[in-house]
Amino acid sequence: MNLRIEQKFGFGLMALILISIAVFTPWTTLNNGHIGIIMLSLIVVAMMMGFPSAFTLTGMGVAFSWVAYHSVAPELAVQQTLDLAVQRTFGVMSSDVLIAVPLFLFMGYLVERANLIKKLFHAIHIATARVPGSLAVATLITCAIFATATGIVGAVVTLMGLLALPAMMRAGYDTRLSAGVIAAGGTLGILIPPSIMLIVYSATAGESVVRMYAGALFPGLLLAGLYILYVIIMAKLKPHWAPPLSAEDRHVPIPQYMNPIMARYGQLALPALVRALFAGRGDMPRLELAKHLLTATLPLLVFVIIMGLAWNTLTRPKEIYDTSGLVEMGFESTTRMELDGDTAGGVQEPPMVEEFEAGGLQEPPMESLQEPPMELGAQEPPAATPLAEPPAPADSVASASGEDELSTRLPAPNSFWITTAVWLVVLSALYLMLTFTRLEVFRMLLTSFFPLAVMILGVLGTIVFGLATPTEAAAIGALGGFILAAFYLAMESPEAERRRWWPSWIVLWAIFLASVIWFVLYSAQITTQPVPKALGTASMLALLAWLALATWQVRLIPILREAVFLTAKTSAMVCWLFVGSSIFSAAFSLLGGQGVVETWVLSLNMTTLQFLILSQLIIFFLGWPLEWTEIIVIFMPIFVPLLAHFNVDPLFFGLLVALNLQTSFLSPPMAPSAFYLKGVAPPSVSLAQIFLGSMPFLGLVILSMIMLYIWPQIGLWLPTVLYK
Repeated sequence: MNLRIEQKFGFGLMALILISIAVFTPWTTLNNGHIGIIMLSLIVVAMMMGFPSAFTLTGMGVAFSWVAYHSVAPELAVQQTLDLAVQRTFGVMSSDVLIAVPLFLFMGYLVERANLIKKLFHAIHIATARVPGSLAVATLITCAIFATATGIVGAVVTLMGLLALPAMMRAGYDTRLSAGVIAAGGTLGILIPPSIMLIVYSATAGESVVRMYAGALFPGLLLAGLYILYVIIMAKLKPHWAPPLSAEDRHVPIPQYMNPIMARYGQLALPALVRALFAGRGDMPRLELAKHLLTATLPLLVFVIIMGLAWNTLTRPKEIYDTSGLVEMGFESTTRMELDGDTAGGVQEPPMVEEFEAGGLQEPPMESLQEPPMELGAQEPPAATPLAEPPAPADSVASASGEDELSTRLPAPNSFWITTAVWLVVLSALYLMLTFTRLEVFRMLLTSFFPLAVMILGVLGTIVFGLATPTEAAAIGALGGFILAAFYLAMESPEAERRRWWPSWIVLWAIFLASVIWFVLYSAQITTQPVPKALGTASMLALLAWLALATWQVRLIPILREAVFLTAKTSAMVCWLFVGSSIFSAAFSLLGGQGVVETWVLSLNMTTLQFLILSQLIIFFLGWPLEWTEIIVIFMPIFVPLLAHFNVDPLFFGLLVALNLQTSFLSPPMAPSAFYLKGVAPPSVSLAQIFLGSMPFLGLVILSMIMLYIWPQIGLWLPTVLYK
């Protein structure tokens, strides 16, 4: 029987593990801790043999839990083992963090099935046409965005292998470079948030998902930037690896009715569109001109809205509250006791025994006793202090000077005006370079790149800035994926079907614009009223009606059915994997395997750097036979308890692990990305070429880990700033 190289490597590694167990296990002095290490080794061998991870973990966990309990109380072993399995299963299934997993998966499957990657890749390719290695750069950017939206490595590598690899090979790109770009770019989705892998690590290590997302943002962008920089440098050093595009490939088609406008008013888009719109000529469609003009002025409108909100926030006068009638809780009574001293009233402590022994009771001095002044006579007790009125609203209790201050705004800081001036210069330069060709490229990006990017940034921003929990943000992302899928399918439908869409589009845009207007007014504090319940209910009903109409009109039901099925299938796998890993880790701890590992690691007297290198090397080698889910749920519970001894932040360690797990998809002989790509690549592309093309990107992953260790603020700065 002829075995492939990866099969030979796998069987050889399994034999090496089994031989190590047989040689190094102290059979004469075997204890439960040694049994735990044997269990850990056997689970790796079982997974390499192809057994299902979740059920293998569950089965071994239950079996070795019974061994652990049987060694202490044989008569209770079965009952305790079953109780442990039930408790661990209930604890995993009741985790709030894992609710976000199916929602993010649903979002990813909808975006993947909506067939928008082709349009996205074409728009980015045209936008980066003059960059060296533009096809490879566009592939990396598309992979990063699409992988981030879906989080499914296999789907991204497969789709980009069908779309980008033939295009790069037709353009004369080096096969190894093309294959490496697709294999490496497709794995970025498990690192750049929102990422399923970060949620799994957070649930396993007990770390906050929000902090993990904030921390992984810049390392993910750093790795993607290193990939792009490497491609540009290689395209410069070796132009035959990435030939520049021809003029025909860089050509951007412009609508026919724009040719007379360019001939009459010039190439600059903004002034030409304004003059053409108000020229009053009947041969030019005014509606299309208005659409193009709105597209051209969109950056300026966004700039005005953002800077206007910033100016309103920075110049808002400080509200002055009258706090003279407010007393800190407990402060008034304490002050009175301090002032009144012993005359504060109430029962007093009797004199100490030492005072009696010193002199006993003594008569007070006679000269201190005096008659009260006769002219004063009897005095009425002081009247009770009237109750203070409750503080009035801030607008009514402001002082005279405060009212004057409230009536005028504060001056904006100089930094605001400097920022405004800089961006005005940038916008002016952009509009001076905005030809009709660039305007058409911007329109292509506006309909492909920006909606997906806004959805990703919206989901990530609501999580990072604390506006929503990961579960709530995942629900919004699932809704956004649904709307994007409906939008792109509608754009691909025939013109006759699209005309039937205009009533539903009016409803959608009315809801959208009303929400934006209210949000702007509420953010600027022009209104402090929340959305009325009736308006919110009407908006939700209108949105649901539009979604139902969109689902029927664009034939979204088959895609929706498939996405739901795949989401349920993957979510069930993840949940069972967590159940199995929880039972397995409990059995490992009961046997004392964790103590054996800790004793061994601590006996090495390693420094923090040595511990990090050792742990990352173990994770790197485990990436050959195991998937990232198995590495996290099995081995992170072993490493995380050791972090406190070496003063390592679990967040920082998680970022290193997230970067390191990129290598598990790229390192031969078990690299999943390489096999995904080989399955859709032309026969002329060999597996060895894919492996060779992945090697430089594997080195860039290691370089990014070194940079993160040298400058840990790459990953720790944003969580520190946001969550002090």
